[in-house]
Amino acid sequence: MREMRELVFLQKKNIAKWEHMATAAETVGLDVDQLKTDFEGKAEDLFKNDLKVARDYGVRGFPTMFFVDENGKQEMVYGTRPYAFYEMAILKLNPNAEKREYSKTWENLFSIYPTLTAKEFSELSGTPRKESEELLNNLADKGKLKKSSTKNGAIWKVVNNGAKGK
Repeated sequence: MREMRELVFLQKKNIAKWEHMATAAETVGLDVDQLKTDFEGKAEDLFKNDLKVARDYGVRGFPTMFFVDENGKQEMVYGTRPYAFYEMAILKLNPNAEKREYSKTWENLFSIYPTLTAKEFSELSGTPRKESEELLNNLADKGKLKKSSTKNGAIWKVVNNGAKGK
């Protein structure tokens, strides 16, 4: 989904066209032939079923995430929320859950997430938003990241092959 959104908002591609869906699928490592088979076959029925399940669960919008424990008790987080909301939902269901630490360096984060906004980088790195944007801009100035600006903000991507802007 992220790749599709970037095709629309950064590259102005019409993602209703199969060629762009196939490009996105290939980029993220999906089996394009299987996707085409599913898309031309059972996809519409499965999508309708997803909509029914969403209605049954009272989903009103995107994103809506449900967390369910082994006893069926559930917590729901609706809408775009800070990370702490998701963490609290998990801890309500499993108070003994432990958080795993990870490397918060820009190199590690971009090795996991190919593109990041300043807000995403801030959340993942634990760096204040303003400092995050300064760091990302500095890395772009040094040719380590490529910055793409949109009307809704910027997104950064690792520069491949050491070539600035590619």
